[in-house]
Amino acid sequence: MYEEALAVLDDPEREFVSSVYVKLEVLPNAVYMEREYQIEAYREFFDNVSRWVPSSPELSNRALALAREHGLSAVDALHVAAAEAEEAELVTTEKSTRPMFRATSVEVTSIYG
Repeated sequence: MYEEALAVLDDPEREFVSSVYVKLEVLPNAVYMEREYQIEAYREFFDNVSRWVPSSPELSNRALALAREHGLSAVDALHVAAAEAEEAELVTTEKSTRPMFRATSVEVTSIYG
């Protein structure tokens, strides 16, 4: 997974879009567990985000609809809704067998090794 992640992160043709939901999902545990290498990697990624998807009632309502339609968890539904809002590819470390891949409104790519 490490090599796949670096290939995405180092791709000069990519522009990164993210949301506070991604930050909320990955950063707190790394900070709590004092994993400095992860914290630094996440901070570097977030510093290179060119567009942030804002939280909004519309985004939450879309996420709720996606969760119902595809059986997504709350956070996964928010990720899909955010990707939809920006017409962005959703890159994840999840296995391609996870419910997130049922969503057809965005391209979902797994870097799971």
